[in-house]
Parts: sequence; C-alpha cells; structure tokens
Amino acid sequence: MNRHYDVMVIGPISLDHNIDYRGNERREIGGAVVASGFAAAGSGVRTAVFCKFNPEDVDLEKRFDGICADLYWKPSKTTCSIKNQYFTADKERRQCTSLGVCDPFLFEELPQAETDVYHFAGLVCGDFDGGILEKAAGKGKVALDVQCMLRFVETDGSMNFRDWAEKEKYLPWIHYLKTDAAEAEIMTGLKDRSEAARRLYGMGAKEILITHNTEVLAYDGKNIFTCPIKARNLSGRTGRGDTAFAGYIAARQWKNVEEALLYCTALVSLKMETPGPFGGTRQDVLRYMKEFYKELFDKSSFAGEIR
Repeated sequence: MNRHYDVMVIGPISLDHNIDYRGNERREIGGAVVASGFAAAGSGVRTAVFCKFNPEDVDLEKRFDGICADLYWKPSKTTCSIKNQYFTADKERRQCTSLGVCDPFLFEELPQAETDVYHFAGLVCGDFDGGILEKAAGKGKVALDVQCMLRFVETDGSMNFRDWAEKEKYLPWIHYLKTDAAEAEIMTGLKDRSEAARRLYGMGAKEILITHNTEVLAYDGKNIFTCPIKARNLSGRTGRGDTAFAGYIAARQWKNVEEALLYCTALVSLKMETPGPFGGTRQDVLRYMKEFYKELFDKSSFAGEIR
C-alpha cells in the first residue's frame, strides 16, 4: 500500500558557499528543499522530502538529522552549488554565482506515494520544466516557488532573473504560487504587490504568496491579506521565503488563508532569529504567535490549540 503524505517537498540539495558583508565565509549543505522540508515537518504535516545530489558530496541522513519526514533521493551527476556574496548586514543585497547545476527532475523519478500537495522547491531554471508541473497537477495540488523558473545560470556561472516565457501556459496548473517582491515585478511589471498578486491570479494561479522583508502577502482571488514580519534579529535570514511558503502550505491543510498567513509569518519570524533551517515545532510557533502577534492570535482559532 502506497504511503500518503500531506506535502511532498521536491528540489535539489545545494552546496552553499556564503560570504557575509564582513567577508566571513561559511559553507553549508542547504537549498530550498532543506529549509522547506524542515518547516513543513516541524509544522506537523505528514511530510516527504525528495531531492537529488551527487552522493559523494552529501550525507543525506546527517543533513536531515532530526527531521520528522520520510526521505527519498535520486543521484545527480553534479550537486547544485551556489556562491552567495552578501553586501549588507540584512542580506537583502547579494550576488549569486553558480558553481554547479543539478540534473533536471522528472515526474517518473518521484516516489511512488500519494501526496495532497507537490511542493516544487527548485533553485534555478532547468530544475523543473512545465511538464512535471502539469503531471503533478493531475495527482494533487501543485505548489511552486517561482524562483526556479526565473533564475537563469549564464555560461560564465553568473545568475540573472528573467521572466518565465511559459507562465500563462503553466500558471493555471499551480494552486499555491510563491514569489518575492522582485520576482512578482518581473512577472507582472508591477511594483505594487497587491496589484501584482491580482495579476498573477488572473494568469491562473489559485493562491498567491508574495514575501517581502517587511511582510508577507496572500491573495486567493477574493481578499488581499498582509502580515508583518517581527523577527528580533536577522541571523537566520537565509531561507526566509522557503520557510514562509512551506509554513503557509502546511497551515492551509487545516486553516483558512488569513490564519495560514498568520502562521507562516510567525514561523518565518521565529526562524529568522536562528541560523539554519527551522528546528522547532508547531507549538513553538504558536507560543511565538501568542507573544508577538497577540491581538491576531487571540482572535484566531490558534488560541485554543496552544499547550
């Protein structure tokens, strides 16, 4: 009997070489699939993680030590690797250079398991093509972080963002679409995040999540909701968008759009205060929510769930 998951997070492992604005270097095994996988599992949904990498580069069990999720993987000739040069303390300005690109993902490689949501957590254009999204949509809801459709690796390794040429063909297959503010502008030509969300909905995506350094915005075709980020420090800034999106998807399995937004914003605010992927639990998020989002928390259904 096939296993059944709430969420299957899919994406390449990345060998990250991070250099902060002071010149301090840190090498770590990461990628959107890591940050998203920990956030989903920590939020209490039944989680599967499927990733690709060269097994000579990565100890999968060690990287995902402590996660409450089932792990699946396939070998790739090359492990994705990215050098991130940050120019400011808040890590909002950076230059990314590709040091290696993972083999493309194929739908036929995915685990023979049922899942309610296929969460595509890629890093660069070429990780996934539109066909895999269409096939997944025939089996469950599709969640896409659009970064992997916009971030192109040039021949010299530099990485540049360009619009997704096939967006109007494939966005109707997407239930949950996540962009940051800059990506939303690339796709729509609009700086106003609310208007950009409406435009993306008009192209076919069912629910839009747009992250920004001050807030997260959600739109479901009816209402625009926003929630402020309240992190007390930015030591764990890396993985902000991945964590927010995974938290939103997880919470949407049992909450409405507004409460899922509250949950994911509290989750990402908490996560940003500590380097690395989210290592806590749903109860940790609820306690953080009660302290820093008290007015919203008291009016929400979360108030009756905290222990």
